[in-house]
Amino acid sequence: MTLDLAAPELRAAADSTPWLTPSLYWERMTEATREHSAPVIAVNTEALSYNAHDMLRRAGGLPIRVASKSVRVREVLDAVLALPGYAGVLAYSLAEANWLSETIGDIVVAYPTADRAAIAALAADPRAAERVTLMVDSPEQLDLIDSVVPPTKRPSIRLCLDFDASWRSRALGHIGVFRSPIFTAEGLRGFVQHILGRPGFTIAGVMSYEAQIAGVGDEPVGNPVSGLVMRAMQRASRAELVERRGEALQGVRELVELEFVNGGGTGSIERTVSEGGITEVAAGSGLFGPHLFDNYRSFTPAPAVAFALDVVRRPNDHTATLLGGGWIASGPAGADRLPQLVWPEGLRYAPREAAGEVQTPVAGAAARDMRVGDRVWLRHTKSGEPMEHGNAVVPVAGGVAGDPLPTYRGEGKCFL
Repeated sequence: MTLDLAAPELRAAADSTPWLTPSLYWERMTEATREHSAPVIAVNTEALSYNAHDMLRRAGGLPIRVASKSVRVREVLDAVLALPGYAGVLAYSLAEANWLSETIGDIVVAYPTADRAAIAALAADPRAAERVTLMVDSPEQLDLIDSVVPPTKRPSIRLCLDFDASWRSRALGHIGVFRSPIFTAEGLRGFVQHILGRPGFTIAGVMSYEAQIAGVGDEPVGNPVSGLVMRAMQRASRAELVERRGEALQGVRELVELEFVNGGGTGSIERTVSEGGITEVAAGSGLFGPHLFDNYRSFTPAPAVAFALDVVRRPNDHTATLLGGGWIASGPAGADRLPQLVWPEGLRYAPREAAGEVQTPVAGAAARDMRVGDRVWLRHTKSGEPMEHGNAVVPVAGGVAGDPLPTYRGEGKCFL
């Protein structure tokens, strides 16, 4: 099966939104993957196509840079990048970026690196040096690069400057993720001037990720009060950020011509693209539609990726035990980091075991009728992370499985 997310038949099937009929959707996924041993990770290409095109609609013509950490399957990355409107990759490690640069021409590494071997490999490969842009936010990172390969012995290293987009609320303190120490327009301008005074570096762009808006749902399922609070926080944070980020970008552009300004994420596409200074948005999680993204008002992604586990025993007449299951999402520990039991409906975790490393007992009405060999489908909380647990993903279209697609792990790669 060739992944062509623009194929007319796939688009027609996607427009029919089959996932809105769970009994049909998940039973067809079960039948399609029956010959694959569990745990099996599957990607429904109709749902993937729907999500990819819906993100393009939300971007309104601004390019989307694909966040590879939320995909981790090269054939899926290639299929998405083949769609007009997607341009470039936002990688999560330099070693990964060097590897991807063999076939992809525009890669920004989203986080600073201290990987000396990867820096040396980048400096030794003129093609990679043209295609890969490193993230920096302090002179120390530049010093480390110079200590690995001096400026006179390498191509100029492309840089993206990370500008902090968190909100510093007087009442609530720091809201957002702890990324760059550069928070003010003066700080960013000063860093630009520092880089311009050093040989061996080229400023290509600026990135500014508002995680408190892009990565936090504004309509939590079953918690309307939290939704009201979250939306108020996001409005206040965005108002502050638009002004501060605009001032910072103006100051940078007075000193250097930028190739790109990257902002936002899956959860903030519409809001981020409305800012005049932004030239592209980053997004990846919305492609696979993990259950973390069920908590947004402005969009509803299709559950394109899920994994299936087998029932292997019945400890009593109201419990079925699955083999494996402990694919817990990163972030603060809590119930919302557990995989979501989606099919059969009506299953719940045993409270004292939850999703276990080697076994996951489930109860509920559906568990009473389950037999050894039956399958249960689960959705991961976050996108991309399940690929670290499997060597391949099974693509399913029209209820038919295609040849498995190797994950990064399946290609022998483990970057973080």
